[in-house]
Amino acid sequence: MKKKGLTETQFAYLLLLPAVFLFSLVILYPVARNVYLSFHEKSITTGMAEHFVGLKHYLKILTTDLRFRQALGNTVYFTIVSVAIEFVLGLSFALLLNLSFRGRSFARASVILPWALPTAVMAMAWRWIYHDVYGVANDLLLRLGLLKEAVAWLGQHPLAMHAAIFSDAWKTTSFMALMLLAGLQSIPQDLYAAASIDGAGAWGKFRYITLPLLRPVIVLALLFRSLQAFAVFDLIWVLTQGGPGGTTETLSVYLYSYTFRYLNLGYGSALSMVIFGLTLGIIFVILLFRKEEVELG
Repeated sequence: MKKKGLTETQFAYLLLLPAVFLFSLVILYPVARNVYLSFHEKSITTGMAEHFVGLKHYLKILTTDLRFRQALGNTVYFTIVSVAIEFVLGLSFALLLNLSFRGRSFARASVILPWALPTAVMAMAWRWIYHDVYGVANDLLLRLGLLKEAVAWLGQHPLAMHAAIFSDAWKTTSFMALMLLAGLQSIPQDLYAAASIDGAGAWGKFRYITLPLLRPVIVLALLFRSLQAFAVFDLIWVLTQGGPGGTTETLSVYLYSYTFRYLNLGYGSALSMVIFGLTLGIIFVILLFRKEEVELG
């Protein structure tokens, strides 16, 4: 007589049902609701009944929304400049921390401290540092004779954007350095020894051994940091809230303003979908530069 009951496959699917339910509740439903609202006019402030508008929001974003264009330009500039600075500094620090010297363990442990700080707390500290009256930045530069008068770092264009970029680089360079250091640690030292026997110098080793073998880690680090920088919100919000005159307003800050300050849910949902599409574009562009990994044999 055939024994009735669940097969192992069916029992496995049964165990997955709670996780699938939670995933649908937390992820799939909000995304589907957001897509739905992006095609509708829904604003809490106006009291107008929700109604279908089709591609109206998307067309406005891509054609006539000048504030969106400014926010996009600010975001792209912030992302490119900050990630470039962090990569150069992070690679330099990683190469230094990969050397053998006294106190190396302490240096490796301490480099993570800026990254471990909450961004909002760090941004508040930098806001005080940049203060035009009480800030340490002005006081130090005035004492050194590099400034003749105090500067409103967060109140002038383009100083505000560059001040935000400097603050972001201070915090996240350590993340880049640690990722690249992990990649350096995985490179076999025998390759460097063989290159030394062949007469290769420091630059030759870096160009023909370090960079090719570090390429997968570099791509991964650039991908992570580019996505984080493109979605920056808390740093900009605490420092400038997008000012002065929208010159530091990023896409995330603009999205927050339209959705939660102006309570225009339909247009805010369309903005979030456009930003999501741009984020996918960043992933695609960065992965285009990824080449085949070098196999060690």
